[in-house]
Amino acid sequence: MPSQDINVTALIKKDEKYIFLYSDENRDALLRVLGRLASDPDLGFTWYDAAIVSQKIRQGAQEAEKQEKIKNRFGFYV
Repeated sequence: MPSQDINVTALIKKDEKYIFLYSDENRDALLRVLGRLASDPDLGFTWYDAAIVSQKIRQGAQEAEKQEKIKNRFGFYV
């Protein structure tokens, strides 16, 4: 059964705020969108920003996977 959880990742740069809401199921699509945002010359969102946000998203996914394994093994979250 797909997760109903919504993940949030944000990047704040001076006057610009980028807030990304995504489910586990559309994480890969968001990672592709980050590249499109970085390619847009009208935005201050750079390839470095895309790399940082991508890393945070992947770390969040790894942490969630760890928590799920613990829950499945012991029947509770840590």
